[in-house]
Amino acid sequence: MDYKNICFEVRGIAYQAGEFIRNERLKLSAKDVVTKSTASFVTYVDKTSEQFIVKELSKLLPEAGFITEEETVKTEKEKLMWVIDPLDGTTNYIHGISPHSVSIALMENDEPVIGVVYEIGLDEMFYAWKGSWAYLNDKVIKVSESSKHEDTLIATGFPYYDFDKIENYIDVLRFLMRNTRGLRRMGSAAVDLAYVAAGRFDAFYEHALHAWDVAAGVLIVQQAGGKVTDFNGGENWLFGGEIIAANKNYFNAFYKIVNQHLGTGSRI
Repeated sequence: MDYKNICFEVRGIAYQAGEFIRNERLKLSAKDVVTKSTASFVTYVDKTSEQFIVKELSKLLPEAGFITEEETVKTEKEKLMWVIDPLDGTTNYIHGISPHSVSIALMENDEPVIGVVYEIGLDEMFYAWKGSWAYLNDKVIKVSESSKHEDTLIATGFPYYDFDKIENYIDVLRFLMRNTRGLRRMGSAAVDLAYVAAGRFDAFYEHALHAWDVAAGVLIVQQAGGKVTDFNGGENWLFGGEIIAANKNYFNAFYKIVNQHLGTGSRI
């Protein structure tokens, strides 16, 4: 499979979806916002974007299946699976703030082989394919080299439906507030991962996530030289709902803190 050419096609599809999302923002009103659950929203923009992406990707690889946030299409598990978030950061979007993004990944036998994250507000296209460097708007990007807590800027997200670990989560936040340069909660996990890949953030962690939030961003981080695991050091980051991503110099120190409070064991 020609991962590079497919990736470039996916870039074009993500850009077109992003243009639609950008143009619809000024037309959006409160009546267009549907509450799926507390702090989880969807609009016709999400759904139309997903329908467009699915249609275009189906032309590109007719044999591939889909995992999509808005369930435009349901398919049995296939060797090739597209994993799509048509608008990651919907809450940001409906409030008129960035970041919000389009995230598209291709999985081959449960391994990410193509990842594209298009951050719409700043017109930034992050992408990678199996065996490539990671890129931002055609320039190679790499993770940071920071190794000490006091030199790092950390990204996280707050769960909106699974609050069982909230006290443990606060314990991690408390440590990071006291020992790092600071914490950022951007509102788009796909962008958080892309920023780790670009060296803007040194690490990212979150739980209560879905496959479409992380699939594309994880590949970009890995191809930029970063490391990704679940909270126990394993590889269940795609469907396990939890993720740690960091540059390799800092990963062990960061992992130790997250695992101590949020893990159930450790493989490292």
